[in-house]
Amino acid sequence: MRLEIVCCDRVGIAQEVLEIFVEHKINLRGIELKQPGEIFINIPDLEFSELQTFMPRLRLIEGVNDVKTTPFMPSERERNELATLIKTFPDPFISIDAKGDIRIVNTVAAGIMGCKEHEVVGDNVSNWLKGFNFNRWLDADEVLAQTRRLKFQDDDFVADIMPIHVTDQSGIPVLAGAVLILKSEARLGQQISAFKQANENNFAGIQASSGSMRKVIREAKRMALLDSSMLIVGETGTGKELLAHACHAASDRSNKPFMTLSCAALPDDAAETELFGAGSQGDIKAKRGLFESADGGTIFLDEVGEMSPKLQIKVLRVIQDGIFRRVNDEAEIRVNVRIISSTNCDLLNMVSAGQFREDLYYRLNVLGLNIPSLRDRRSDIIPLAEFFIVKFGQRIGKTIVTMSDDCRDFIEHYPWPGNVRQLENVLIRAVSLMEGSIVMTSHLQLPAYTREHGYLEQEFVGTLDAAVKGFEANLLRKLYPAYPSTRQLAKKLGLSHTAIANKLREYDINKKTVKI
Repeated sequence: MRLEIVCCDRVGIAQEVLEIFVEHKINLRGIELKQPGEIFINIPDLEFSELQTFMPRLRLIEGVNDVKTTPFMPSERERNELATLIKTFPDPFISIDAKGDIRIVNTVAAGIMGCKEHEVVGDNVSNWLKGFNFNRWLDADEVLAQTRRLKFQDDDFVADIMPIHVTDQSGIPVLAGAVLILKSEARLGQQISAFKQANENNFAGIQASSGSMRKVIREAKRMALLDSSMLIVGETGTGKELLAHACHAASDRSNKPFMTLSCAALPDDAAETELFGAGSQGDIKAKRGLFESADGGTIFLDEVGEMSPKLQIKVLRVIQDGIFRRVNDEAEIRVNVRIISSTNCDLLNMVSAGQFREDLYYRLNVLGLNIPSLRDRRSDIIPLAEFFIVKFGQRIGKTIVTMSDDCRDFIEHYPWPGNVRQLENVLIRAVSLMEGSIVMTSHLQLPAYTREHGYLEQEFVGTLDAAVKGFEANLLRKLYPAYPSTRQLAKKLGLSHTAIANKLREYDINKKTVKI
């Protein structure tokens, strides 16, 4: 019989409880104090009349709140829980004492030994496992965990050998033995193959029918296994973040965080706080930044070309030294993160123009990937479109959704300036709003386009002269940062110095109005 006594935490209360058992001459088989306020007692089964006699006395003790029977002691549950875990463990498991004698083996280990589990208890483990000196290891001044190849019944195994320490009354750890978990090299090989297959599956969600995209995926799979910084270059909407996430998931850091910062979405001060966190000030508690939160994992810097010069310096130091400081804090924090960046800009051109730090560029671009635009990998367009319409159709209960031949032809030859993201968004709208189960060209809300003439602006307003001037002004604003000298710009466009100077003056393009 087991009793649970719920009581307050009072000095002497356990002694008063035990005195009642002594008075009734009830033998105690076990007593456990799990935490303040809980006493568990194991006693022989009693007649109901005996229980009626001493149970009320227990409840009358000052501080005792309740006395009730319980089906098991806490240690019994823990012991059986551990026994169940060991018994069902899929690999051979052996527990030894501090002399190397076997205490416990599981069913798998006993099966390899060819005997019952209890029959090997007391045998020295060296009689069964060859290739490692257990006695010398156990007698060492410092017993550390080991991973070793050894022979178990003439078969090759890899063993994780982990010491068990118990803290004595003075707080000093005392060696109590060790546990061994063994994996056959054949089974380990299967697990490695499964791991590689799982890494392959991390890229399964990226459509790669075209030769150019398959090349990108092959390179990404190899780069994912490395730990160097990676720069992914591609137009907006090509799937740079999706590829970065797949590389993280296929890396050794996959079980650690993947944190994202859009460098173009936040002002400089906010981005700095988001990346590095902030120290406590008055009633404001300290805030962890992305670098701190991603320790051991990966940080994805989206559109890194938009990063301010101030932030570039700080990120460079983290990459070089693995150290940073929170905003408004002097304490240094050390982290271990992998940085994957993306950009739709020509960073090398920005370096030449002094808009991006050269040292940071080469730190970020240790491994480089270039994702082609959707119009440059047309064989991916229809498979992507079919995937999207089936996916969105299932969400709204349309189990069979197809495209008309005319729609397929239009989609395949449309230039898709917004790339995969634009294709996805257009098809979401089409599938959501259409009636029936066939996507027609008329369901696609896009600027009109023909192969011969390109985009047709159906709602064009204004004059030809205004349209030409607008195009001219936009072109000059784009070129001016790279050719800030009117003579250089004139030479680039094949015009006279005077003509370019007049046009820059007309469109108010100068070093004050255009960021160089």
